[in-house]
Amino acid sequence: MNAMQGTVATFDPETRSGSLLLDDGTPVAFDRAAFDASGLRLLRLGQRVRLEHDAEGRLHRIAIPTMP
Repeated sequence: MNAMQGTVATFDPETRSGSLLLDDGTPVAFDRAAFDASGLRLLRLGQRVRLEHDAEGRLHRIAIPTMP
């Protein structure tokens, strides 16, 4: 499982999906499943997050960098 960090660019609390910007400026969309796997209740714009990918490279979880 690979992890990288980015910043929340958009977040829709109704659909629990949004987009992130990696440190190199690359946009990455996330869906409800990746957000729900985080255990978080909401995200705020500009918040730093850790992106966890599965073996196939799909984003499967978003987490706060200090959380395991």
